[in-house]
Amino acid sequence: MKKFFIVFLQLFPVILSLLILAAHFSRADNIYFTIIPFILITLLLIEKPLTARIIQASLVLGSLEWMRTINYLAAGRIENDQPWIRLVIILGMVSLFTLSSAFVFYREPLKKRYGLIIDSKPENKDLL
Repeated sequence: MKKFFIVFLQLFPVILSLLILAAHFSRADNIYFTIIPFILITLLLIEKPLTARIIQASLVLGSLEWMRTINYLAAGRIENDQPWIRLVIILGMVSLFTLSSAFVFYREPLKKRYGLIIDSKPENKDLL
């Protein structure tokens, strides 16, 4: 149970980022893109290197989606002479958080969990 809790805490930024993305797509009434983050959260249970890379790529794409949203919403607010700076700051932080969540997999415990550690020291038993 303790190991599960520790892993959950390490993956919490990833899970939170994916849930926020799901809420974003849900607000836009895009049911297909709303389901994808939940599938990705479930995918975290599979401890394979490909899983980590798929999640990382999804988080990078999610960050790009936030940047696209910033551009779209800020342009609309600027056009209508509405305040836009707070919007850019808040969504910019959400985008940065989503992007930084992709780097969680570079932590040692998650590298081991998902098999991302490559043995860089080959054994040279033939030389001895």
